[in-house]
Amino acid sequence: MTTVCFSEQDKEYMSRALELAKKGRFTSAPNPNVGCVIVLDDIVVGTGFHFKAGQGHAEVYALAMAGSKAQSSTCYVTLEPCSHFGRTPPCALALIKAGVKRVCVAMRDPNPQVAGQGIKLLQDAGIEVSVGLLEPQAKQLNLGFINRMLHKRARVTLKLGASLDGKTALKNGKSQWITGSQSRCDVQHFRAQQSAILSSASTVLADDPSLNVRFEELQQSMYFKGEISAEQLRQPLRIILDSRNKLTGQEKIFSLPGDIILVALQLRHDLSDFKGVAQVQSVVCPADEAGNIDLRSLLKLLNRYELNDIWLEVGATLAGAFFKAQLVDQFILYQAPKLMGAQARSLVNLDDFSTMDDVLQLTLQEVTVIGNDIRIISNRD
Repeated sequence: MTTVCFSEQDKEYMSRALELAKKGRFTSAPNPNVGCVIVLDDIVVGTGFHFKAGQGHAEVYALAMAGSKAQSSTCYVTLEPCSHFGRTPPCALALIKAGVKRVCVAMRDPNPQVAGQGIKLLQDAGIEVSVGLLEPQAKQLNLGFINRMLHKRARVTLKLGASLDGKTALKNGKSQWITGSQSRCDVQHFRAQQSAILSSASTVLADDPSLNVRFEELQQSMYFKGEISAEQLRQPLRIILDSRNKLTGQEKIFSLPGDIILVALQLRHDLSDFKGVAQVQSVVCPADEAGNIDLRSLLKLLNRYELNDIWLEVGATLAGAFFKAQLVDQFILYQAPKLMGAQARSLVNLDDFSTMDDVLQLTLQEVTVIGNDIRIISNRD
């Protein structure tokens, strides 16, 4: 198996496959984002990407476009071709049947059902397989999927908006709007890529949010390239932590389309008050030592729903709890050039630290100007 000596042309074609893979990021979950390019005699004869679970994989679309020209071709694919019968037949067998000569794979599939078996199938059929081309870029496209496969839980992103002095709301609770409209559109672009949006009953009762993706704002995001239409938009699952069963069913979220999971310490047997537009179900999660929902148990419980990415829309207390449990994988902070004063509400509630060696350290990934705000993306070490 070849893992080195990729040509500049190899890199060019794999880069194109990676760009194709990005087209599925709003719709492909719970499946990974995958792109494929088929080349014969330095001419691209087939391209494809995976759009939605249950529909054709990237290789299938590329092979269909290539037709007979797939014979003796090179296939560039961003993820190891699948080898098992799932919602669709194995792509590795399709490549073998088409007579592909070489397959260049960006990264192995972390799914235990594949995990090198696709590569082995191709090699056993006499196909040359090269692995590792632009692997970091390929992994970046599927961080949530990789996390779910390896750690049995979704990747968690915390989003907060704050002033320059680190405040998220005035003392009286008012917070609309700290950041500008361009930042809010940017948030929609991130939300649209999530499997679920998680919030708390406290936030729902205080702000009466929608917790959905608003297509008209998504369209205005500087990063949106028209990959999907309003009809193709997939609304993320909404997860509300309501440990004491405080929600009534009259809140705005229940009048909007989409699925909602109410997480509590005791099961709601009667959901008759929640018969709005939304489809609502109730689940029970164990309590932690403080009598609150145990967050590690929560993420383990939610894994049954095949969630790749969870987006947190929470207040300072729950944000602090996720940090304390070491469950925040990515922290996105939108910061506006405003000062809100000492009595305004803080960003995250964390326990006091006695030394600088003890403070929570994140790794800065990116700082971007969004309108009149800045967006800071940090990851957990």
